[in-house]
Order: sequence, then structure tokens, then C-alpha cells
Amino acid sequence: MKKKTRATASKAGKRPKSAASGRKTAPRRSSAPGSRPPAVSNGTKATIRRLKAQLARTQAQIEELQASADTDFLLGIPNRRGFELHRAIAYIKRYRAGGALVVLDVDRLKPINDAFGHAAGDQVLKAIVTTLLAQVRASDVVGRLGGDEFALLLWNLSETDAHAKAAALEEAIDRLTFVFDGRTITAGASAGVCLLDTHSEAGRALEAADSAMYVRKALRRHETNS
Repeated sequence: MKKKTRATASKAGKRPKSAASGRKTAPRRSSAPGSRPPAVSNGTKATIRRLKAQLARTQAQIEELQASADTDFLLGIPNRRGFELHRAIAYIKRYRAGGALVVLDVDRLKPINDAFGHAAGDQVLKAIVTTLLAQVRASDVVGRLGGDEFALLLWNLSETDAHAKAAALEEAIDRLTFVFDGRTITAGASAGVCLLDTHSEAGRALEAADSAMYVRKALRRHETNS
């Protein structure tokens, strides 16, 4: 008796059967280049658009918060954190540039606050900032260190020019007048200078300009009383 030959799964024209079920296995989807990607439903597209819009709003809020953290809320200029003197000095060291740091203190802000209220003091500060910005170049930086103290970063000034600019700032603020409760008030300001070069350090530069400002304030007080 002749033995029957087994049909091989690899015989031409036939597909291999599944070992578990005996059914024919479905052919695999081609992942070759040029194959069509699976369709995306309208609901999925709407979800993607909504998430993108939420992400854009969140990024805008983050940028706004970062800007507000570096900006004085009342005056709209950099605060102590936003002034970033260390970055300016790093630029000076890298490109061998130069400049001057001016620390300026308002002379009579506290008496104005005490006599006429903080709204009057705020008006004085805003007028002083407007005056300072009008006296410097667009590339210079005016910041508020806190309270009645300001800092100015003035690029590429010689020592003579830096002290002349500090004196001009004092004179411009001395000319400001304010009327509160029928009284004409002046504020005044004292400025100290520290030159910046490739050997400068941010902390020491601030200390030097601050010390020079207090020397100048004492001198102005003596000149007023004499």
C-alpha cells in the first residue's frame, strides 16, 4: 500500500495555516515607505487643536510671570533681580568693553511719603524714572534696586564723562517740582559712580557705587546747610 505524501505549507499558491486554530493567518501590513498612515478621526484632530491652544496660553503665562519677576511693578523698569549687573560685567569681560555703574538715591522721598502719603511718593518716583530715561541712551539700563534707590548701567563712558553724567542726572532731578496740598515740593537725588572694566565684580561694583553715593549725599547735605 502506497503512503500518502503530506502537503507542505510552502506549496505554491497556498498560505500557511495557524498552528493553534488551523485558520489562515492574515497578511502583515506593509510598513514600507510610501504606505498610507492610519486615518485620524475628526475628534482626535479637535483634541490636538485644543491641547495646542492650551499649551500656547500656558507658555504665554509663563513668559508673563518671568517678566513680572524681573520688573518693578510700579515703575515698569528692571528691579534688583532684573538689573543683572553680573551679565553686563560678563559681557564687558568677554568683549573688553567698558562702562559705568551709577547708584542714585532720592534725597527726600521719606519726608514726602510721611507728609503727603505714598501716592505722592509714587508720583515722585515715576517722574524721576521718566527723567532718568530721558537722560540716557537706549542701550543704557535704568533699574530700581529698591525703595528710593536706583542703578544705571551706562556703556562706554570715560571716568570724566561718567561723573559728568552723574552730575547731570542730579541736576535734572533737582529741577523737578511737585505740588501736594497746595505746597510746592522738590525731591533731589545723590549719585555715586563706579567704573566698570574687565576686572570688575558685580558685588564689589555695587558696594563702591553705593559708598560713593553716600559720600555725595553727605556733601550735598553740607552744601544745602551751609
